[in-house]
Amino acid sequence: MPRLQNGEIYAAGLDVFEHEPLSVDSPLLNMSNVVAVPHIGSATHETRYNMMACAVDNLIDALQGKIEKNCVNPQAAG
Repeated sequence: MPRLQNGEIYAAGLDVFEHEPLSVDSPLLNMSNVVAVPHIGSATHETRYNMMACAVDNLIDALQGKIEKNCVNPQAAG
């Protein structure tokens, strides 16, 4: 934050924070060179469509007894 405050970093657009929810008294919210959004930075038609398609594929895999493609711990699923 000091680099944003002193201008070393000109500006920032932030979608995710170390501690959430971000406190209403966070200094970030009062900085004119910071844009903070609530987890909507990826909210485009394309990303929402891709998320839906991934969810549908995962549901079909689950109904067919397959381990879904993005499973991070397949040993626990089987």
